[in-house]
Amino acid sequence: MEKLEQLYEGKAKKVFKTSEPEKYWIEYKDDATAFNGEKKARIAGKGTLNNEISAIFLSMLKEKGVENHFIKKISATEQIVQQVEIIPIEVVIRNIAAGSMAKRLGWDEGKELPKTIVEFYYKNDELGDPMINNDHIDILGLAAEQELVEIRKQALKINEILKEFLQNKNIILVDFKLEFGKIPAGTIILADEISPDTCRFWDADTMKKLDKDRFRRDLGSVEEAYQEILRRIGGSVNV
Repeated sequence: MEKLEQLYEGKAKKVFKTSEPEKYWIEYKDDATAFNGEKKARIAGKGTLNNEISAIFLSMLKEKGVENHFIKKISATEQIVQQVEIIPIEVVIRNIAAGSMAKRLGWDEGKELPKTIVEFYYKNDELGDPMINNDHIDILGLAAEQELVEIRKQALKINEILKEFLQNKNIILVDFKLEFGKIPAGTIILADEISPDTCRFWDADTMKKLDKDRFRRDLGSVEEAYQEILRRIGGSVNV
């Protein structure tokens, strides 16, 4: 398989075509961004860590029956994935009040929610990825009603699998972001990544943040936190 022209470059990854039409070549970057790109930095080794962490999570989910785009990791910072047409909706699953939700509702960060909440955001950097509801999604033509039902169903299933997996690693899954896409046959599957860039992970004993909030909030030790997540989920920090 050959890497061909670059299709897209996002905040944390580059996407390339390959010589096999239904496969893409993903390259993880060391770039870190927050607040819709207003805060930027480079964190040595972040691309390597996120590549390995996401590969572990997506492989585990596939074993549990959650179809996703991951095929294989091919280098420290690269992986091959199935071609998907990304649905421009960011799906945020919240188990504990934190971040923007805590601010919006005036709740203390760390308050356990009485039920899991699923939120939708319009994946549009120019607009700042605004929160949207089912009606917005309908009038924007982002997804059909039945597709939204399927996305929500998959998101909640992923949440339960991840929570159980991480509980055994002494990690609390506070909240996380997912993206979904359609394969050429039209089936909706999980895409993008699952990493400390897209999830809030807290140590279950100390409540220490082990995710991108360490960068957002200038807490320091960002790389060390990502390494700790990788170690706990069974990966090697010497990837």
